[in-house]
Amino acid sequence: MLADPAASSRSDAAETAAPSRGDAAETAALAKGGRTSFLGYVLRLAARFPFLFIAGRLYGAEALGHFAYATMVVELAAMLATLGLKRGLAEELARRPDDEAGALGDALLLALLASLAGAGLLLAVPQLLFPAGGGQALDHWFALIIPFIALADVALAGLAYHHDVGAQVRARAIIEPWVLSIAALALAFTAWRADGMLIAYLLSMLAACAAALVPALRRFGWPRGWRPAPARLWALARANGPLAGADVAEWGARRLDIFILGRFAPAEVVGVYYVAQQIASLPQRLKSSFDPILGPVLARNLAAGNLAKAAAHVRQISFWVASVQLAVVLALGMTGQAGLGLFGPAFASGVLVLVMLLTVELFAAQAAVAEGALVYVARGPNLVWSLIGLGVQLGLSLWLVPLAGPLGGAVGAALALALAALLQSVAKSRLLAARLGHQVSGWRFSLIVAGVPAFGIGLLVLRTPEPIQLSIGLVAILGTFGFIIWRFGFKGADRLLFARGLKKIEAEAAAIPIAPGLGDQPG
Repeated sequence: MLADPAASSRSDAAETAAPSRGDAAETAALAKGGRTSFLGYVLRLAARFPFLFIAGRLYGAEALGHFAYATMVVELAAMLATLGLKRGLAEELARRPDDEAGALGDALLLALLASLAGAGLLLAVPQLLFPAGGGQALDHWFALIIPFIALADVALAGLAYHHDVGAQVRARAIIEPWVLSIAALALAFTAWRADGMLIAYLLSMLAACAAALVPALRRFGWPRGWRPAPARLWALARANGPLAGADVAEWGARRLDIFILGRFAPAEVVGVYYVAQQIASLPQRLKSSFDPILGPVLARNLAAGNLAKAAAHVRQISFWVASVQLAVVLALGMTGQAGLGLFGPAFASGVLVLVMLLTVELFAAQAAVAEGALVYVARGPNLVWSLIGLGVQLGLSLWLVPLAGPLGGAVGAALALALAALLQSVAKSRLLAARLGHQVSGWRFSLIVAGVPAFGIGLLVLRTPEPIQLSIGLVAILGTFGFIIWRFGFKGADRLLFARGLKKIEAEAAAIPIAPGLGDQPG
């Protein structure tokens, strides 16, 4: 029987009480995964800006707008093709501990078949990729990259089951963005300049796929005696249907704005919005860095009925994510106009869009962390709320985007996304709290204590020249927030995120078996 949620409300001090040995082991495993992926987050940040600079300065906002729309469509098709296996594969591997290679083989084959179907549709109707018409030969065959994206995602999900987060860092945070940036720079000075960014994207995804499949084959090996079984594949697809729907709804919410803008606004405005979106999405990538390790840890506790521990882990991750996100949001938002100006004069006009999109990340973080547990205990209701949020965003976008001129439409798209994200954050947090019988919110008063002085420093930074804002100013804002939150907000288990020498308890956490059957839980 679930406990009364009201009875489980905790203060900051209670949240940070010294964990037991078992709790410390699991928290250390979460912290290790977070630290490893945080390195990937920093590396991805370092690689993202060169590409945006190259795209903005050498290709222009209009070409970047066409690129943003086309890549959005193929990534949506790849997301559909994974059929929820990015998160559902862990449960399948747990159910088949003696045939992990076969389980991964089923998942890869299922993703391959679905992605080939999606690629075939886009090959038949290329207008879905290029609404204005693709004039280059490459445009028609661009959809063939979809299977490589989907296979890489599934392979990385399998590696994450064994806590191999480093493979994801290498593939997604080092190889993919740097190949994209280097190839785009090189192709800008060749006869293939017209399709330079698309070619660079193809090369980066192929490289990332190889970087995911090679370590996956090394870890799992080639499945012995494995043969495709249509009934088994269908059962796997059906079991992960709600996860696939939730994944697409969440991912689609971050791309629906681009889609609607592409229909109502010129490509140049889409390019400006895309740059602002890429910068604003950097805080969101921090939350996703915990996904590979959060799922298995939650799976263990939920399968064992340890609802209080699962809720505590959600609160812990939420606080870690909120702490770093708020610091990054303040730093990037306060210096937004100067930062956007780096990519070209046309992009500086998107500062209001950037601020709105950064606000979205603050609203969406809690819902995203809560969903990490909801996919195990309330798949159906979680999907319903995801679809409701997507519907609200669609309705608001169709109302707000056409109201003003092109740039006003961009602000309208960002506002619609922010309101939909706020709705889902409240709804999913309350749903998870009700299912677990314990509070799951990671927001604490110490975030405000650190945020207000950092905001004040940001106001002073705005009075300085832009080069100062983007160097000393950024450091000052981040440093102010970081010092205060570390001194007054991080207590006890909170500091495990930055602790060292935890190999023993991390090993203990990794040794805890995952019980199968989570998908059979109510809801």
